[in-house]
Amino acid sequence: MMRNLLILFAVSILFSCQSANTPEEISSNMVTNPATASGNKTESALPEISFEHETHDFGKIIQGEKVSYTYKFTNTGDSDLIITKADGSCGCTLPKWPKEPIPPGEDGVIEVIFNSEGKKGIQNKRITLVMNTIPNKKELFLKAEVIASAD
Repeated sequence: MMRNLLILFAVSILFSCQSANTPEEISSNMVTNPATASGNKTESALPEISFEHETHDFGKIIQGEKVSYTYKFTNTGDSDLIITKADGSCGCTLPKWPKEPIPPGEDGVIEVIFNSEGKKGIQNKRITLVMNTIPNKKELFLKAEVIASAD
């Protein structure tokens, strides 16, 4: 009897210590559970991303050159677009993306720098974006033919 009371007391203490109101924050969890920036989960009001171009070909570049390209996009959805992560397929591909939410109808850019140091021949690189969209990942592509310098 005493043991049951002790267990009941411990359980009631645990539940009474929980916080009732916690402010909603934008988190990377929104990527696996897409929602609007306000935290409202609704499939009809999700953001969508549309790019002018998803692939860029630099053509021939000299080994050791750093080249960049800017991917332009628009949030064509009905809520704020949040890009939580952008990864290049290797350390030679460095993306820079907007960290703040992009409102519906607004434009944004993702700048990608490709460093051809130590590379040769045809190079195909991928940039993977993680966002609060369905699907939650989008891939962009870079291509270059790296030729040896005339030195």
